[in-house]
Amino acid sequence: MSYTKFVAALVRAKSANVAKMGISPGRCRSTVASTKSQEEKDQMDGCTVVEAEPVELISQTKSVSSQLNRIHIDFDNTEEAYKSKGNVELLRSLLVFKLCTIDVLVEKNKELIELSKKLLGRWMFEKMMKMTFYGQFVAGEDHNSIKPLIQKNQAFGVGAVLDYSVEEDLTQEEAEKKEMDSCVSEAEKESPDADHREKKYKAHRQFGDRRGGVISARTYFYADESKCDSQMETFINCIKASGGASADGFSAIKMTALGRPQFLLQFSEVLVKWRRFFNFLAAQQGKSDMMVLEQKLELEELKESLTKMGVGHKDDIENWFTGEKLGLSGTIDLLDWNSLINDTTKISNLLMVPNLETGHLEPLLKKFTAEEERQMKRMLQRVDVLAKHAVENGVRLMVDAEQTYFQPAISRLTLEMQRIFNREKPIIFNTYQCYLKEAYDNVTVDVELSRREGWYFGAKLVRGAYMYQERDRAEEIGYEDPINVDYEATNRMYHKCLEYVLEEIEHNRKANVMVATHNEDTVKFTLEQMNEMGLSPTENKVYFGQLLGMCDQISFPLGQAGFPVYKYVPYGPVNEVIPYLSRRAQENRGFMKGSQRERSLLWKELRRRVLSGQVFYKPVY
Repeated sequence: MSYTKFVAALVRAKSANVAKMGISPGRCRSTVASTKSQEEKDQMDGCTVVEAEPVELISQTKSVSSQLNRIHIDFDNTEEAYKSKGNVELLRSLLVFKLCTIDVLVEKNKELIELSKKLLGRWMFEKMMKMTFYGQFVAGEDHNSIKPLIQKNQAFGVGAVLDYSVEEDLTQEEAEKKEMDSCVSEAEKESPDADHREKKYKAHRQFGDRRGGVISARTYFYADESKCDSQMETFINCIKASGGASADGFSAIKMTALGRPQFLLQFSEVLVKWRRFFNFLAAQQGKSDMMVLEQKLELEELKESLTKMGVGHKDDIENWFTGEKLGLSGTIDLLDWNSLINDTTKISNLLMVPNLETGHLEPLLKKFTAEEERQMKRMLQRVDVLAKHAVENGVRLMVDAEQTYFQPAISRLTLEMQRIFNREKPIIFNTYQCYLKEAYDNVTVDVELSRREGWYFGAKLVRGAYMYQERDRAEEIGYEDPINVDYEATNRMYHKCLEYVLEEIEHNRKANVMVATHNEDTVKFTLEQMNEMGLSPTENKVYFGQLLGMCDQISFPLGQAGFPVYKYVPYGPVNEVIPYLSRRAQENRGFMKGSQRERSLLWKELRRRVLSGQVFYKPVY
C-alpha cells in the first residue's frame, strides 16, 4: 500500500471523531434535550411514588384508547424490596454494611485478611468470607455455582451482567513496572525525547499503578500476549454463561485486558490531534465559529489545502474523496468521513498526526517494531472475536470506560464495533463517564452518527470511577483537569446526557441506555422523564443497573414493576476475588457513612417480619 493510501485510510478513520471537540448543546440535532428548572427537579426528587403514564407501543403518539395501567413504585416499601431475601441474608447485609463504616477495618482490610488466613486456615477463612463479604457481593466461584442466585433474581424481575472478578494481587512496585514496560515503545526507550508526544498520553511512573485512588473498577496490567489470550477466553466463557443463564443477558469487558495498552495511549493521542487538525481545516474555510456538525468543508478548497500542505499529490487526494457518500454534494461533513480499521490496514501507519507548524503528516513515533505491529493487530482481533461471540450467544456486550488517556481509543474501537454489530439490534454498548466535562459532547456526537448511519445506539451511563486519580495526574503532569468541578456538576451532566438519550429513544426507538447508578434521585429522574415522554418499560429501551449486594431497595421494586433492571454479578474463587472485595468495602464506607437509608430500610423490614410472625421467612419463587 502506498504512503498516500495510508494517509487516506488515516484521514477517514479519524475525522468522524472531530465532532467531539467543543460542541454546544444544540449542535447535534434540532430537538435538543430540554432543561428543567431547579424547582421542578427539587419537586421531582422529593417524590417517593412514581407513576408511569400510559403509552401506545406501536406508534410514537399517545392514545387515550390504548392506555396502559399506571405503574406505582414506592422505594420505601421494604416488603417488595426484600421479598427475594431471607432473614439471614438481611442480617448479613446489616453486618457487612456496619463493618464497612468502621475505618480501621476498611483501611487495614488487606492486613486483616492475611492475618485471618493464617489464624483460621484456608477452609475456615473461605467459610467465614462466604458468610460475610463474599456472600454479600459475589455470586459464586464458577459458572455453575452462580446459577441459583441468577435464577432467583430473575424470578423477582432482576437480570444479570456477569463479570468474572478475579484480579492479580500485585504490589505497587510490580504494577508500576508492568505499566511502564507495556506503555513505552521501543522507540521511546531508545530515544525518550525524540518524538513530540503529549504529556497526557505518555506513561508516567508515579501513576503507573492505575489502581491508585480507584475503588469501583477492576484494573488489568499487561504481562504478555498469552495472558491477553487467556483473558479473552475468560470473557468468552462469561459471554457463554450469560447466554445460557438468560435470554437477554449482558456481559462486561475491558479493553486493557485485551492487549498492550501502548496502542491505546498512542491511538488516543492521534485521535485528539486529528480533531484539532479538522478544526484547523474548518478555520481555513472561515467556518471555525460554526457548530461542528454543521461544518461542511468545500471539497475543492479542502483538496487545495491538503495539496499545499504536502499531504499528497492532487490526483491522489482526488481518489481519497470518491465513494458512495464522500463528495457527492461538493462538501465534506465531518461525520461522513467514516472508515473501519480492518485486517488489511497496517496499524502503525494509522498512527500519523498532522504537524500544524510544518503542514505535513508525521508518524507519532519514529519507528515501530514488527512485534509492536502484531500486538496492535491482535488487540483489534480479540475485540472482534468477543463481539462475534456476543452475537452468537444473544448477549449484549458492555465495554467499560477507563482512564481519559486511554478512553478516546476505547470509544473509537467500541464505535467501530457498534457500526458492524448494531445494525439489527443493540449488541455493543459504550460507557460514558458523566464526571467528564466532555461527556455530553461525546454522547450527542455518537448519537448523531448512529442516526445518520442507521445503527442502534447503545450506552451505559455512569458517573465515573477514576476521579481522584485523574485529578491528581492532571495537576502533577500539567494538563487541564478533565473532571467536572464538583459532584453537583456531575449530577447535572448525568441528567443532561440521560435526557438527551431518552429523547432520542422517544424520536426513533433505536437508541438504548443503561442507567447504571445507585443514586435514588437519578432513578426517580429517569422514571419521571419516561413518564413525560411516554416511554414504556416493556419496550426494553431503558435499563437500570446496580452492583450485586447493594441498593436492593432500588433494583427489586423496579424489576417487579416490569422495568428491565440488572445486577452486576461478580464471580470467582474466594481467594482470587479479594482485591474486588477490598474495593467494595472501601466504596461502601463512603456510601454508608453518607446515607443511613439502606440500613434503616433493612432494619425496618426485619422488624416487620418479626412482628408479623415471619421469623423464619424464606423467599418463594
